[in-house]
Amino acid sequence: MGARLIFHGQSTFLVKTDEGKSIYIDPWLEKNPVCPPELKTPQKADLICLTHGHFDHTGDVIPVFEANPCPVAGHMDLIRTIAAEYDLGSHATPMGKDGTVDFGGVQLTLTHAFHGGAYGPELKYTGEPCGLVLTFEDGKRLYHAGDTAVFGDMRIIAELYAPDLCCLPIGDRATMGARQAALACELLGAKRVVPIHHSSLPHLTGTPEAFTEEVRKRGLDTEIIVLEPGESVTL
Repeated sequence: MGARLIFHGQSTFLVKTDEGKSIYIDPWLEKNPVCPPELKTPQKADLICLTHGHFDHTGDVIPVFEANPCPVAGHMDLIRTIAAEYDLGSHATPMGKDGTVDFGGVQLTLTHAFHGGAYGPELKYTGEPCGLVLTFEDGKRLYHAGDTAVFGDMRIIAELYAPDLCCLPIGDRATMGARQAALACELLGAKRVVPIHHSSLPHLTGTPEAFTEEVRKRGLDTEIIVLEPGESVTL
């Protein structure tokens, strides 16, 4: 076991590592309609990881940061935009795709993703969206795809990182739907998958049930782990 992932709804997780580190991925808390009330208050974090700039992935970056100033990492254009508006100081950690930074034993690598990247009420362009791979102290790896369409180079992610757990969007319209996400499982050789970016906003019509059905149609033995907000999974 390398970490415990606490699902907050949509694409937000608080990750607790075995070595005592706390990591937020795409923190959207206060206005997240499915985030449990007890999880809306930002907890102290050692690292904040961002996949792209949309409000449902960055809405509570600053409240989390203010609870405990810590590194804020993501695509260089996004991080520089946030840092220009708020005083992140030396905690701003801009990165590029396929780049890796070590945060005290936990490594973060950005991957490709196909989506958008606007940030804030003015919808500032903040570079390309990303997925991310977290490699924990014991060597286990998490792949969080962010918001993305399926793409053939997911095979490269499988070859380079062989993730032990994948978080894949399934909601449709804004990201992959069930059928596309099932193909992503095949391309990634996914062993275990947590479906994300679903059941939160009215326009997201993809469901875990439809996703599971599509995975089985492909003859895959991928373990599908459906989490309700507030529930957790260990890696």
